[in-house]
Amino acid sequence: MPLDRITQAPTSGRRRRTTPSTPPRASSAWREGDDPGRRRFADLGPLELESGGRLPAVRMAYETWGTLRPAADNAVLVLHALTGDSHVTGPAGPGHPTPGWWSDLVGPGAPIDTDRWFVVAPNVLGGCQGTTGPASAAPDGRPWGGRFPQLTVRDQVAAEIALSDALGIESWALVVGASMGGQRVLEWAATVPDRVRSLAAVATTAQTSGDQIAGLHTQLAAIYADPGYTGGDYYDAPDGQGPHVGLGIARQIAHQTYRSAYELDVRFGRVPQGAEDPLGGGRFAVESYLDHHGDKLARRFDANTYVALTRSMLTHDLGRDRGGVEAALAQITARALVVAVDSDRLFPPEQSRRIADGIPGALPVQTVHSPYGHDGFLIEADQVGRIVADFLG
Repeated sequence: MPLDRITQAPTSGRRRRTTPSTPPRASSAWREGDDPGRRRFADLGPLELESGGRLPAVRMAYETWGTLRPAADNAVLVLHALTGDSHVTGPAGPGHPTPGWWSDLVGPGAPIDTDRWFVVAPNVLGGCQGTTGPASAAPDGRPWGGRFPQLTVRDQVAAEIALSDALGIESWALVVGASMGGQRVLEWAATVPDRVRSLAAVATTAQTSGDQIAGLHTQLAAIYADPGYTGGDYYDAPDGQGPHVGLGIARQIAHQTYRSAYELDVRFGRVPQGAEDPLGGGRFAVESYLDHHGDKLARRFDANTYVALTRSMLTHDLGRDRGGVEAALAQITARALVVAVDSDRLFPPEQSRRIADGIPGALPVQTVHSPYGHDGFLIEADQVGRIVADFLG
């Protein structure tokens, strides 16, 4: 991997540890009354859950681009990763504090060309950007908080199937997603194979491994240990008193798996953060980098949603009640594209090969070459875009 693709941390210049002037809110979940931006909403009714629980009413936020043809045969479903949302493409603005997370892949003239395709991107069930989740109102009018039921990837797909019904889309020309979104792609194809004509599963797995469960567990433990978490019932806490420390630590643990050891070593190595002296209690630059990403997430996300979605990933197993993973993959009838990132240490390439080997209609695994690790599916937009565009034809 070429060294010149990575910017090394600065070795000079005075940088102090600073406290942002505006404290984060107890939760940054989208709430009723906030600016909806481009979001649309569908009320999907009650949903029975795999855990035996029940959501009496599900509302799903979603965004669309392009035009659905009368035959409804040009629909593409884009499924986001853990801390993503429905804002796949487009600038930041009212209702959307950050720009689209895959703007280079979706849009007019892009690999998923919205002049050709009608693109739908829902906020996942359990999310915090308009879809029913822990910050949403329960039947008693209070936020669900710690009472929010356990979700699985299969539950999330059941809600997305209900959205498809509401939109009048009987089958998808393509269901595409990466990371946690890729888990839902596979679940879609296994649950309703007649409704998925082709799929693209990017940097994902058909079944979380023991190592992945261990990593997800430590992230959950960081949130649970924060005194501000209070069992998930923190929405009425004064601003700045939510479980931000625990959520930030969880993000830092996760971020180490999102980037490669190679990148962190070349980019930061053992360089101190500005004028800070690690021997005197100061930080290395890589510590500052992780602190920044932890604080950044705490300012735009919700701890309970992080818990709900992480637990859904932890329990993800395509083969559950289907005779095992290989049996489940063999039942998928969609034409399949499987993409791996060669330096991914969250979902290693061998997990992508298992998927491609198991789906009868899969192409050989397509590999994105990147020094950036798992986040290569976001950073290497040119490579991912070419692969997806070629697959769509």
